[in-house]
Amino acid sequence: MSATAGAEEIDADEPVTVLAVDDVPQNLRLLDATLSPRGYRVVTAASGSEALDVLPASRADLVLLDIVMPDIDGYEVCRRIRLAPATRFLPVVMITASGDQERLRAIEAGADDFISKPFQREELLARVASLARIKRYHDTIERQARELAAWNAELEGRVTAQLEDLERMGRLRRFLPPQLVDLVMDSHEEDFLASHRREIVVVFCDLRGFTSFAESSEPEEVMGVLSEYHHALGGLIDLFGGTLERFTGDGLMVFFNDPVPCDDPAERAVAMAVAMRERVAGLIAGWERRGYRLGFGVGIAQGYATLGRIGFPGRSDYAAIGSVTNLAARLCAAADAGQILVAQRVFSAVEALVEARPVGELDLRGFSRPVRVFDIAALRRAEKGTKP
Repeated sequence: MSATAGAEEIDADEPVTVLAVDDVPQNLRLLDATLSPRGYRVVTAASGSEALDVLPASRADLVLLDIVMPDIDGYEVCRRIRLAPATRFLPVVMITASGDQERLRAIEAGADDFISKPFQREELLARVASLARIKRYHDTIERQARELAAWNAELEGRVTAQLEDLERMGRLRRFLPPQLVDLVMDSHEEDFLASHRREIVVVFCDLRGFTSFAESSEPEEVMGVLSEYHHALGGLIDLFGGTLERFTGDGLMVFFNDPVPCDDPAERAVAMAVAMRERVAGLIAGWERRGYRLGFGVGIAQGYATLGRIGFPGRSDYAAIGSVTNLAARLCAAADAGQILVAQRVFSAVEALVEARPVGELDLRGFSRPVRVFDIAALRRAEKGTKP
């Protein structure tokens, strides 16, 4: 490739900057007259110290450096260029009038190439083009390395954020329905999980005879029954938009109207309980064929509670604290197999939608006054099969 072709290829992006250093003005003018017409940008320095001063701001791609200068000679300038991290790979061409000894000292100082005085125009252009091209390749590699490092940092940040989102989603899915988890993830807001007070409807359910069954059965059998039971009920909790507070073996506590309010919490709670009873009835039939005597009972209460996230970093739950949760649990404990016992406030909210019978006033542990209770037999025909 000719020197002219080399220069034209380099100029395709932007002019190559050459820092020419010589204490003889005539030599600097000659270098400028040779390089500028070929599209090079020439910056000049009349001494070694001036060269070191202008180098940082010059954005030089290459240095043409005379050796013999009065203040700082070319060897020392080259050594200082090599010591600075920003210029240690900057191509340096020594301009020398001497022989092999001077070339050896130039190599030891860090020079990349040599041009003999008086220089040949075509040789100068060829060497400058070659080293400038290498410098541009090096700059490209460094730029790509920086871009790659930035991309890696961005990717690491995204992966970290995604892992945090997955962990956050996993925590939320433990007690919230999927549609609400999606809402929280999209909004990136969890303020509603902070401690607050709200009226809720609490559903507590468990299996009749489970304690006796667990005592007389192998652990694998117990785990198998619980797995079937939880799988049967879990989908219904999501379907009706309930918030799962906890599993306690065969006991499940679900509440409505928090953390996201709904217009019909009592209706949703009762409809879910009826659907649960129907689904567990199929399981009970199968369990009976295996010799397991189990039943299903539900208690539902309505009232105010304090709700919020409890726990410690890395392990937290969303809990409801208040007498309404205790009342639902006591009603569940009082229910016979197949019964759904609800307190007066719940019955008043769903009376037109259900078939029920009064149980009477029950004395429940932890409550100073008798509680008026109703047994939900079924949803009225118009309501059967409806979804929230």
